[in-house]
Amino acid sequence: MAQTAGVDMSTASRVLRGDVSQRVREETRARILKVAEELAYRPNSLARGLRTARTDTLGIVVPQLDNPVFAAAIRGAEQAAAELGYSLLISHREPGTTATTIAKLSQTNRVDGLLVASLDDDEVLRSDLAAAHVPFVLMNRILPGAPLSVVLDSRAAARKAVAHLAGLGHRRIAHLAGRDQGFNAAQRLDGYRQGLEAAGIAFDPALVATAGYTAEGGARAMAELLPQRPTAVLAATLVSAAGAMSVLHAAGWRIPQDISVAGLHDAPVASLLYPSLTTVMMPTEEMGRVAASLLVRSLSGEHPDPVPPLPPGDLIARASTGPAPG
Repeated sequence: MAQTAGVDMSTASRVLRGDVSQRVREETRARILKVAEELAYRPNSLARGLRTARTDTLGIVVPQLDNPVFAAAIRGAEQAAAELGYSLLISHREPGTTATTIAKLSQTNRVDGLLVASLDDDEVLRSDLAAAHVPFVLMNRILPGAPLSVVLDSRAAARKAVAHLAGLGHRRIAHLAGRDQGFNAAQRLDGYRQGLEAAGIAFDPALVATAGYTAEGGARAMAELLPQRPTAVLAATLVSAAGAMSVLHAAGWRIPQDISVAGLHDAPVASLLYPSLTTVMMPTEEMGRVAASLLVRSLSGEHPDPVPPLPPGDLIARASTGPAPG
C-alpha cells in the first residue's frame, strides 16, 4: 500500500494510525488515505500486536457456556469490547478442573486482559489469576484482595422474590440454594432469610437444600424437599428452577395450585417452561458491559473505583406462582 502511494512504510503507518506527532504534508496524507480506501486496506492487528506486545483482545472465562446467565454476560462484554476497539476471546473452564485456562490465555500473548467468572474456590482462583500476569476483572463474585469486581445485588433479588411469594399467602417457602460456600449462594440465602424476616416468617433450615447451578442439581434438591411439604420454592437460578419443576411434575404436584415456583434471573426460556416461570430480572448483560469497560480503563492506565452491586430489575409474575393452597 505504501509503495502504491509513493511513500515509505513509516509515513503510511503514521497517517493510517492518525499519528500527528510528526508533520506530513496534507497532499501526501490525502494520497495515502485515497490509496487505502481504493485497496480496502485494513490494519493488521496481529502484526501491530507483535510490535507493541498488545493484541487489542480481551479474554472472558466462564464456567458454563449453556447457562443463560453467562451467555448474557458474554453478550454484554462483547458489545462493550467492540465499542472500545477490542475483540473478545471466549473460553470455557469447568469448575474444579486443573486446566490452567486463565494462565494460558495470557501467557501465549493472546489477550491483554481477562474477564473472569468462576465457580472455583477462592484459593484455586487466586492462584490461577496470579499466574496470568495481566489485568483482570471478576464477574459475579468477589475475591478478597482482587481490585475490581462487578457483581449483582443478589440479596435484593432474593428479598423481592420472597416478598412476592409471601404476598400470595405462602408461609412455607423453600429455597434451592447455590453451591456450598459460594459468594452468590451466600448472598441469595441471606436475601431469602431477610425476605422471610420482613414477612414475619421464621427461618426453617429444613426448607433449604443445595442445588448448585444445574438442572440436575435443582431436581435433586427439590426431591429432598418434597417431604417437607413446602407451598412455594425460590430457586437461586433459572436453570435449577427448571430442574425443580421437572421433579414436581413427575411427583404429581400441580404448579401453582399445590406449590408455587420462582427463580432468580430471567431469560426467554422462562416463558417456555410449563407453566411459565416467575422470575426476578437480573442485569447480567449490563454486568458484562461494565466489567469490559472497567478492564479497558485499567489497560489504559486508569485506576477505576470499585462499582456498587448492580440492582435487580423487575419481578416478572408468570403462571408458576399463585395463592397459597387452602
